[in-house]
Amino acid sequence: MDFRKKRLSTEEAKKIDLTTYLSSLGHQPVEIRNVDYWYRSPLRNEQEPSFKVNQKLNVWFDHGLGKGGNLIDFGILYHNCSVGELLQKLDTDFSFQQLTSFASNKNVETESKIKILGDFPLTSPSLLVYLQERKIPIEIAEQFCREVRYELNNKNYFGIGFKNDSGGYEIRNPYFKTGCSPKDITTINNGSEEAIVFEGFIDFLSFKTTTKNLPEKGQDFVVLNSVSFFERARPFMENHNLIRLYLDRDATGINCTQRALSMSPKYQDESTLYKNHKDFNDWIMNPETAPKKRLGRRM
Repeated sequence: MDFRKKRLSTEEAKKIDLTTYLSSLGHQPVEIRNVDYWYRSPLRNEQEPSFKVNQKLNVWFDHGLGKGGNLIDFGILYHNCSVGELLQKLDTDFSFQQLTSFASNKNVETESKIKILGDFPLTSPSLLVYLQERKIPIEIAEQFCREVRYELNNKNYFGIGFKNDSGGYEIRNPYFKTGCSPKDITTINNGSEEAIVFEGFIDFLSFKTTTKNLPEKGQDFVVLNSVSFFERARPFMENHNLIRLYLDRDATGINCTQRALSMSPKYQDESTLYKNHKDFNDWIMNPETAPKKRLGRRM
């Protein structure tokens, strides 16, 4: 049965596992204490984690805001939308069957539980199809990614692995995205005077896909792997004369971009290139646009 054909109800949305939903938005826990998952608040900028999710009860509380509730309460604040708009967004952006299955058994893939078994060339058919659906050629992906096999709850899984500067991996497959410790940013230093910044590696691969005509090592790159690592990336970014930001067009990405623009004239917002899409990859997946030519002219 295709659950996406059935309109999502508020009661069904409330059953979606909050930690899984936060992970799908790019937010990973800083600390896990039994059933309590602590995050740097997705609703505001902060250094110390004060946003808690009780996974057993599937509720959240932001100690800095003094607010909390269920997934619906969080979603309307995070996306600045109505309940109806949030339900439509969940219907559009996510597989309800996937998210509720995680909610029912609570086997959430967190960095504290994952054991990397090895990394290999990208060969699994399902991963190659996933890349094809994302409009990313295999020859681009294999320059920066590996097929990662990992263990979780005594079961083996695999996904597309993108390594960070501390040796951990961001992992994606057609059904889930997660990461293993240690968590960190990913930097690619080619000695350029400009740095190009993305939230996640799928957007980075999308950029590389659309800029094959540019010099291979003409820019330096930063993949934050989470907006919460923006401060950690600042020393590397601000060592450049120009910093181009290609962050997501959601509330968190826009707020982070605006904050960066207020800090230094070095920062430049490039997300207007895909202002009618949620992120860079969503833009290149849209068959009605021609990103390669347009981006080439901009650069």
